[in-house]
Amino acid sequence: MARPTTKTPGTARPRVRAVTLALATLVGAVLSTTGAPAASATPPGIPSKATAQSQLNALTVAAEGSTSGYSRDLFPHWITVSGSCDTREQVLKRDGTSVVVNSSCQATSGRWYSPYDGATWTAASDVDIDHVVPLAEAWRSGASSWTTSRRQSFANDLSGPQLIAVTDNVNQSKSDQDPSTWQPPLSSYRCTYGKMWITVKYTWGLRLQSSEKSALQSMLNTCSS
Repeated sequence: MARPTTKTPGTARPRVRAVTLALATLVGAVLSTTGAPAASATPPGIPSKATAQSQLNALTVAAEGSTSGYSRDLFPHWITVSGSCDTREQVLKRDGTSVVVNSSCQATSGRWYSPYDGATWTAASDVDIDHVVPLAEAWRSGASSWTTSRRQSFANDLSGPQLIAVTDNVNQSKSDQDPSTWQPPLSSYRCTYGKMWITVKYTWGLRLQSSEKSALQSMLNTCSS
């Protein structure tokens, strides 16, 4: 892949990153009040509340499987999807504003709003592409029995709301957790996040555990539509 999805935890300087995050959030607030166009990550295929509820009701509830045998290498990504652009680069262009890329399709400038935490970034290196349903979570929920080809399709799925550009440190804090133990820090986005999670699991025929279903139902209950 062109670049890793996440940076290794502990390599960033916490104090510098904290200040940068605060400044990025402030910049986003200023931009929103001055009328400048806001960068906004909007993956396709986010269902309505009613559709998500039907999908949640249809999902199979079962005890979570083991991570035994799991490796990210079993979910090949990022793959080339158009010209010299790989999946990560496609999402950066889709989810950003005024994104400029070089001849290798790497983003050299732009703005990215992270709906998980409300921060806005101007460097692609500060942005991760999150797998809404993490690869390890998918493995525990049924993907362990898939072919490598199907796992590759899942890890690079641009047709639904499985991939989204977000703040790198927030993505790292999520890791492979499901909504029973992790939800976006920005509470106003939890309805959307829950709908995204549900439809990804439904589309790909993945199971969910009872605590996960309860958390998702609570998230759906906050949705107005």
